[in-house]
Amino acid sequence: MITTTVLFSIVVFVALASIAIPDPCATIGGQKWVSPQDLRACYTSFAVDPSIKENIVDVINKTLAFHTSVNYEIAAPEPFTEFVHEDLLKDLARISSQSYPSDYDLHLDVSRTLKRLNDGHCVWINSCYVPLFLNFLPIPLVLLTDSDGAQSVHIAPEAFAVTSAEFLDEIDVWQEALPPAIQLQTLDGAKVLSIEGQNPSVAVDANALITGSFQPLGTRQNSFFSSYQFGDNGWTYIMGDFAQQSLPLNDSVTLVVQRVSESTTDTIKLPYRARINPATVSFTDSASYRAKNCLPILGTNGVDLNETTVSAAPLSETVMKFQQQPPILKTFTKERVNVMLNTIPLSDVALPPSLVPNVPVVSGGFGSGQFYMLSDNKTGVFALGSFGGDTIDTMMSGMLQGLINLKSLGATQLIVDVSNNGGGFICAAEFLHRIIIGPKNTTVPQAGLDTETRDGPLARLIVQQIIQNDVDPTQALLYNPLNWNNASNVAFAADNDWLLPPVDLTINGHADAFSQRLGQECQPNGFTTMPPDEGLFPASNVVIVSNGRCASSCSLFSITMVKEEGVKTVVLGGRSDVQQAYCGTVGGQSTVFSEIDTEVKTAKLKNNSLVSATR
Repeated sequence: MITTTVLFSIVVFVALASIAIPDPCATIGGQKWVSPQDLRACYTSFAVDPSIKENIVDVINKTLAFHTSVNYEIAAPEPFTEFVHEDLLKDLARISSQSYPSDYDLHLDVSRTLKRLNDGHCVWINSCYVPLFLNFLPIPLVLLTDSDGAQSVHIAPEAFAVTSAEFLDEIDVWQEALPPAIQLQTLDGAKVLSIEGQNPSVAVDANALITGSFQPLGTRQNSFFSSYQFGDNGWTYIMGDFAQQSLPLNDSVTLVVQRVSESTTDTIKLPYRARINPATVSFTDSASYRAKNCLPILGTNGVDLNETTVSAAPLSETVMKFQQQPPILKTFTKERVNVMLNTIPLSDVALPPSLVPNVPVVSGGFGSGQFYMLSDNKTGVFALGSFGGDTIDTMMSGMLQGLINLKSLGATQLIVDVSNNGGGFICAAEFLHRIIIGPKNTTVPQAGLDTETRDGPLARLIVQQIIQNDVDPTQALLYNPLNWNNASNVAFAADNDWLLPPVDLTINGHADAFSQRLGQECQPNGFTTMPPDEGLFPASNVVIVSNGRCASSCSLFSITMVKEEGVKTVVLGGRSDVQQAYCGTVGGQSTVFSEIDTEVKTAKLKNNSLVSATR
């Protein structure tokens, strides 16, 4: 009997040992299209590494010492108090002590915590997850208003044109999910009566809580819907958060719709499908997935500029992909940049030809800008999808020449369309203001762009290392006093310890400190093209148009044009019962972790207790 028992145990052991545990990442390896369920199974198969989690929280905590708005965003001032109330440091302490079923769940919590700031200058991007696949539906949505002013959600009238051009190899999957009597193209323009059994506004508002990037509620609601942008590749179509997700959040969606010219309604259920990002390094299983897509690359961390041949802090391809502007190469001392980041990269989906402006193109265009003359022969249009992309020289000369060309054709009034403009060169934004309005006390020496910076202990140490030990002989660091002017627009001397004394403040009950006020950054050396002696258009004849998703340098341009010059604005889309904002998030020089890490390493402070031991 004892022998039987032992033999039985051995048999069971051998049988268990022969069972292979499936590798969920092998299921999606080498595939272009996968189900969100399978993608999520791969993502959630990785356990949290306690040491990496500790490092993530530590790095974020210490990097936030440089972020301007940490204490302000605990309870934002009006008009955003209702929508921005995130205590980041408190939430990071919660994350540090909380357990997670997988590394992916940890990523979700960190990402959404930072997104609750509703500030696209403070974003968490984990290259193990966000750039690898995008989750799509074939039916982007729009908010339409009828002749009586009533608003309703519809499937975009151009949905099938977009889908058949961009997702031709996956259309059959979506068609097969529909009832036999419904063809995918017949959903174009259909009115959406419910999403998952609720009024569509419920889904719009739920998305506004997690999409982040923009402070105004109306702007975050608008991100649910499709829109457009002009950029390096011409006109592109933005699917909107409903039809495009950066993570496999949903497997399918059920809608009740009323198709065009139909008196009855249909209930449809469509699956989301996840498409691999072309930039994702191919993998075959979990091990190769992690090894090829989750390791640090050039630009993940900073460098000591005195021990490398590079001339500025490198930006990783991951960061550039999620900047809301075409990739640019910059030298800090010449080209200050203020740009948003988002966990969804810039769209490369082509705008359907039927939606491309059918009016004459005026010469002078450049990568992210194009000029048009409307049929009245007096209204010029400047479509400006970004203040970045080209070199700043090309942008400035292109903006000036294009506007001059519009005037020479008879334009006396100007529409500047900055829809989905995520920012870019600060001095290009100031230059556009200057050439439209002309030289006056609101544009010279600058257009009201005074600034200040967070003044923490580590920032002060960087300045002191620069002025005492000459660690920045090429003037490449953000904290070099030679790169800044005081509020009187007088340049700091090389030995000016400009962060002392700090301006001490109490913000939402927390002690904080900021620098003295800093002056203009762009004139005259930041203007690579000489502005004209007179303005090109009177402010009363200028209108700025956007969908509210105008941020960073775009916000600087729009706000100063409105507040200083009285220029009118028009916001496209948005619910009529919600206040719409013509711009989203402002800011000054924006940085990423690798740039701050470069400041620290070049200043020989990497071993200081205020600095994280980055991996």
